[in-house]
Amino acid sequence: METGGSVETRTEPRRDVRAGGARGRLAGVAMMLGSAASNQTGAAVGALAFPVIGPAGVVAVRQWVAAAVLLAVGRPRLRSFTAAQWRPVLALAAVFATMNLSLYTAVGRVGLGLAVTLEFLGPLSVALASSRRRTDLACAAAVAAAVVALTRPRPTSDYLGIGLGLLAACCWAGYILLNRSIGRTLPGAEGSAAAAALSGLVFVPIGAFVLVRHPPTAGALACAGAAGVLSSAVPFLADLLALRRVPARFFGVFMSVNPVLAAVAGLVVLGQALHWTQWLAILVIVTANSASVLTAPAP
Repeated sequence: METGGSVETRTEPRRDVRAGGARGRLAGVAMMLGSAASNQTGAAVGALAFPVIGPAGVVAVRQWVAAAVLLAVGRPRLRSFTAAQWRPVLALAAVFATMNLSLYTAVGRVGLGLAVTLEFLGPLSVALASSRRRTDLACAAAVAAAVVALTRPRPTSDYLGIGLGLLAACCWAGYILLNRSIGRTLPGAEGSAAAAALSGLVFVPIGAFVLVRHPPTAGALACAGAAGVLSSAVPFLADLLALRRVPARFFGVFMSVNPVLAAVAGLVVLGQALHWTQWLAILVIVTANSASVLTAPAP
């Protein structure tokens, strides 16, 4: 909105915005990388509790912990939300709950590296849909080829697990766009906190049913709780802040680092080794991601 003033007073803030834009992009990249590393480490730690409480139990505890942390940080003023603000918050809560449950169930069936690679198709679709640069389209095509190599059908393929990974991909695409919309209409982490709280409420009956049928151990609860902090609370806040500093297209392409980090976390934490061809496909993803980041124009 124009506030008036002389030419001199208008040009000085413009230079500050350009400088802030460069710093903001670097901060956004750091936030995205930290978010991805935290997310995949938390997913691997949470998977350690699968034998005791299953994926649904882990997701329930994860959602509750994330809701508690984000409510304490965001302190949403729910009564002041307008109907236009509530709509994306409700949608994000549904997307967040569905994404986590489908992803963790896929992890239990096809492994962390493959499940997260399938989920990555969500941000990849955001990049393809919103990019107008040939370099980004070429990078996205290379990443798509690598994903195909990683998921090529075999006689022993778990198609239910693959389908759940693809469902998580659709949810992640919605997560990116909704989080960006919420970041524009609500201050701080109020929208994210409200969505996390609603998602946690959805899992109250689900989690109660699962935990009564499968009594948890202290170790299982600790792993699920760590997943809540590392894979929900930290990425939720980091992604919200990052999407205020970088375009959704840039975010979508950069998130190709997640399959790499998931494969490493699966190997180190869960002992899920990958074939050399799968690592080659991951290398293609990293190269394409790096090329897109290095050639991206200044905002």
